[in-house]
Amino acid sequence: MLSTTDDVRSTAAALEECLTSVVDGHENACHRVVTVLLAGGHLLLEDVPGVGKTVLAKTLARAVDGRVSRIQFTPDLLPTDVTGLSIFDQGTQELRFHPGPLFANVVIADEINRAPAKTQSALLEAMEERQVSADGTTRRLPSPFMVVATQNPWDLDGTYPLPEAQRDRFMARLSLGYPSAEAEARMLSRHRETDPLQRVEPVADASTIVRLQQAVTRVHVSDAVTNYLVALAATTREHPDVSLGVSPRGALQWMRLAQAEAAVCGRDFVTPSDVQVVGHAAAIHRLVLAAPDDARGSQASRVVDEALGGVPVPRG
Repeated sequence: MLSTTDDVRSTAAALEECLTSVVDGHENACHRVVTVLLAGGHLLLEDVPGVGKTVLAKTLARAVDGRVSRIQFTPDLLPTDVTGLSIFDQGTQELRFHPGPLFANVVIADEINRAPAKTQSALLEAMEERQVSADGTTRRLPSPFMVVATQNPWDLDGTYPLPEAQRDRFMARLSLGYPSAEAEARMLSRHRETDPLQRVEPVADASTIVRLQQAVTRVHVSDAVTNYLVALAATTREHPDVSLGVSPRGALQWMRLAQAEAAVCGRDFVTPSDVQVVGHAAAIHRLVLAAPDDARGSQASRVVDEALGGVPVPRG
């Protein structure tokens, strides 16, 4: 049975309610997390320690009834600790592959930038092609498959910058920031006696999420909106302050995220406003600037603002 945009909207609302019941003061971020999931993408949560990045990732994992794994990235983590490895079985006298934590529906990659590039690169094939190659054999990952990575700003002690190729595989990047005083007070009250995360119940199973992701891909994108996206990506590449702009893969993921935004709003077509509202989440982390940016990416944000403000918006 094919899912519809109404199914997408109702499930998205239930997922957002789960997230906001645990993570106070970040309603917009919770909405974006859900759209990334339904668009079939991966998410990068970047901010200072202690603002709820890992809790948000854990809550999403609990809300989806599927296989969940968590990888704590450290400087001594090896690529095989992530992908799995083959071990000689004395009983059968054969090598037997032991799957690593990547073989799950939702993979929480905690503090991903505390591991060096060699270990970070173990995720590249999995995130792009949904498979792992080891010992001459390619193994498919389960569906749906989503990596929710958290990282601290790159200027903190003990962190490594993510390679450009890996940043480009994340559909969206979010920065939570500190909650308001009211939201922080609610959080303290909710955690006074019990952990609200323990009360989260699944609202959708893995097969349902796959059907909803397929419904998102059927959301119509007109030629005018497609050309608008192409022009936005080209503008970031041509900006004088940018060495590398939004890639074709980035433009495709930007479109997918806009489709999910439209579906969550109950529409079966993408508008230019959908493209605009997801623009910062989809584009900022992909830009490589000619001059070093600060840890918050304020210069990259300005470039995206200029592109959104400078490219003519299609009418009709």
